[in-house]
Amino acid sequence: MDEDTAALAGRIGARVRQGRQAQRRTLDQLAEAAGVSRRMVVNVEQGVVNPSIGTLLRLGDALGLSLPALVGDPQPASVVVTRRGEGAVLWRGDSGGRGVLLAAAADTPDACELWEWTLHPGEQRVSEPHEPGTRELIHVRQGTLTVTTDGRATTLAAGDAVAFPGDVAHAYADTHDEPVRFVLTVFEPGAARAGRAVGDV
Repeated sequence: MDEDTAALAGRIGARVRQGRQAQRRTLDQLAEAAGVSRRMVVNVEQGVVNPSIGTLLRLGDALGLSLPALVGDPQPASVVVTRRGEGAVLWRGDSGGRGVLLAAAADTPDACELWEWTLHPGEQRVSEPHEPGTRELIHVRQGTLTVTTDGRATTLAAGDAVAFPGDVAHAYADTHDEPVRFVLTVFEPGAARAGRAVGDV
């Protein structure tokens, strides 16, 4: 892991451990509740792995913590600024693509996240359905993006935008010969009330 990734993994590990201990759960109890292995919980808490978005969501769900609570600034503030290069990189593609969580509002009954994604040719990010009522919005900044929602593919060029339900199976892919960059917003109503974490985009 590079220095930034190691720092993020350490921060996540500390928060997972604090959350587990606050609930007086054992490692085995958290692993069972989250549907992950005990070894994964140990590795996450020790900060020696860079967990996938799916793993973070499962741990967050089990602990009642949102994704921003696991990766963001622990100090609540009315205005939270993320400077260039400071977003949490929560997905990495095999060819160098990245999914970066830039900003999140998780202190309201609804949750909303702003992401910046880069996919390189041949890379794809597949997501399971989110909670009912979730909506996603995408604006393509560069390249050509293929968005598949519930089995239906839509091709977007630079400058195009799309809104679609996030509560169905969906995927983002770069099937062309140049990188694609896009901004993604995920809105999940009632996420805080449900104890859910948004972000498995």
